[in-house]
Amino acid sequence: METITGDAFGRVLERCHAAGARPGTEFTVIERDDGHVDVHDAAAYFAERESWPDVERRICTSATGRVLDVGCGAGRHAVPLAADGLEVVGVDTSPGAVAVACERGVDARIGSATALPAGLEPFDTVLLLGNNVGLLGSAQTAPVVLAELARVTVPGGRLLVSGIDPFDTDDAEHLGYHRWNRERGRLPGQCRIRVRHGRLATDWFDYLFVSEAELRALVAGSPWTVGRWERDGHVYAVELTRARQ
Repeated sequence: METITGDAFGRVLERCHAAGARPGTEFTVIERDDGHVDVHDAAAYFAERESWPDVERRICTSATGRVLDVGCGAGRHAVPLAADGLEVVGVDTSPGAVAVACERGVDARIGSATALPAGLEPFDTVLLLGNNVGLLGSAQTAPVVLAELARVTVPGGRLLVSGIDPFDTDDAEHLGYHRWNRERGRLPGQCRIRVRHGRLATDWFDYLFVSEAELRALVAGSPWTVGRWERDGHVYAVELTRARQ
């Protein structure tokens, strides 16, 4: 059957939300451009704080003041942080995700990491959690994202990032993809993916998995300085600080 391009991610979140975010009710299918397919329980996008990776819980203790959650999805991080008394604004490219986050009480808006919504007031903390270091996209778009996030962050503000080290694997399929990426002049963990729900699928987009050394290299020369680093196996979380000038 013919694929229809649209907000597949948002549809999954809307259906999962309507089902009470119960595990096993809805799944996200993530296709990679080499044919690899991952399937994830959509209930994870509604996970309570106690279900977050330990590194994310620890790094979130640094969140203060006004918080911008980039790639907010259904509000997995925004909802608990708002309950803590922080003023949280969510941004996502998916209209369905924004609708669900708003229904859950989040001030969520359409936008992307490379083009944030207009009219945002400065933030004390910006989040790229839930492995959203991936929103850096590529070596070419990472400087654009880092500059855009710095633009809406107060001097001395924090950027909290989490990710997965792509090299902490012995999976032959993933290692082969790394080699293919190098042949194409791409970073090894730069995945070209789309989200599918039945016949509906998003456009293809780049989502970046980077190691500590690669992330430090991408941040070098940006308005950000790498600070606190939390790691648990192949999962990490990092606190970056915006330059004061």
